Amino acid sequence: MEYDSTVSGSVHIPGRILRSSVVASQARVWSRYLLVVLCLLLLAIRGMGQGPVNNFADISQAPPAPQPQGATPDDQPQQTKRILGIIPNFRAVSTDEKLPPQTLREKFVDATQDSFDYSSIFIPAALAAYSQGTRQYPEFGGGLAAYGRYFWRSAVDQTDENYMVEFVFPVFTHEDARYYTLGRGGFFRRTGYALSRAVVTRNDAARETFNISEIVGAGAASGISSTYYPSRERSFGNTASEWAVDIGIDALSFVGREFWPDINRRLIHGKG
Repeated sequence: MEYDSTVSGSVHIPGRILRSSVVASQARVWSRYLLVVLCLLLLAIRGMGQGPVNNFADISQAPPAPQPQGATPDDQPQQTKRILGIIPNFRAVSTDEKLPPQTLREKFVDATQDSFDYSSIFIPAALAAYSQGTRQYPEFGGGLAAYGRYFWRSAVDQTDENYMVEFVFPVFTHEDARYYTLGRGGFFRRTGYALSRAVVTRNDAARETFNISEIVGAGAASGISSTYYPSRERSFGNTASEWAVDIGIDALSFVGREFWPDINRRLIHGKG
C-alpha cells in the first residue's frame, strides 16, 4: 500500500533555497559517512595482528595440554550462549578456545538463531517505538497501525543484515563470522580490539583478513532495506547513513561481547 508523502498547504520555498538546503543536508550525511570510513580504516590498521592466536592447524599438530576436568585455559571467564540470560550470544568464542572452521550449515544456523530467537523481537520493538515517537516517517500515520508499519520494517532490517553478514557473504568469502574474545590486556586495548572486529575478521584458514562480510554485507542489507521504505528515503545518502549506523551498532555489540565474560563472572557471580 502506498502512502502519499505530499503535505497540503505547505509554504512555498524558492528553488535556490531548497536546493541549498538539500546540498547542505547531503554534505552532512557524506561528512558522517567519510568520518566512519576513516575510523574503520584506522581500526583495521590497529586491529591487524591484535587478535588472539588460535590457528586451526594447532588442533592437528599439537595435542592440547592436559587440564583438570572442568577447568578452562588460564582460568579465563567464559562466554555464555546468552547475555543476561536473554540477549543471543551464540557467535561469541571464549578466550583461547580452539574451534574448527565454520561449516556452511553452522553459518546458516547462527544467522537463523540471531534472527528468529525469541529475544530477537526486543530490538525491532524498541526501534519501532522510537521511530514512531519521533515521527520518522509521517507517511505511516499514527496509532497501532503505524506502529505495525514501523515494527515489521525494523524486524526485516534486522533479519536482512543477519543473513547477509553472518551467512551469505561469509559463505562466498570463506570468512568466520564468530567473535573471538581477546580477554587479555587493559580496557583500551580490549576495546580497540573489539571495535576493530568490524573491519578485521578471520577466514576459514584462521588468518586475519579484511571483514568483507561485515562491510559489504551491511551495505547490501541497507540497499535491500531501502526498497520497502517510503520512496523519499530511497537515496544513496540515506542508504550510506543506514550502512554506517549498522556497522557502528555491530562494532558496539562486539565491545559488549568482549567484556561480558568479566561482567558475568565478577558482578553477577561475584568471582574474581
